[in-house]
Amino acid sequence: QVQLVESGGGLVQTGGSLRLSCAASGRTFSTSAMGWFRQAPGKHREFVAAISWSGLVIYNADSVRGRFTISRDNAKNTVYLQMNSLKPEDTAVYYCAARRNAYGSRFSWEYDYWGQGTQVTVSS
Repeated sequence: QVQLVESGGGLVQTGGSLRLSCAASGRTFSTSAMGWFRQAPGKHREFVAAISWSGLVIYNADSVRGRFTISRDNAKNTVYLQMNSLKPEDTAVYYCAARRNAYGSRFSWEYDYWGQGTQVTVSS
């Protein structure tokens, strides 16, 4: 069992930055791929980024490539999402997810555990 707790969300102006953190409990974190997804009001949950257990294989959504960076620290059981050059369309609840697999996925249904989410609001 893995429990995930996100933090770091908030209100930021266009062009600003935030770093989200996702702290995981459980002994399987270091062998689990991790992902970040987001859901804006009235929209489906969408993929943002994913990282393999080793941190060597990373996938990014086209909408965030070059602006967001996913990383992980297995010693701290934590995955991060550094978000730069934020835009109003990045406003959403951001969720981290864990997958019982070495490699991440763009598909939400392939993840086994989810956090409660953290709100990110970008003002124009």
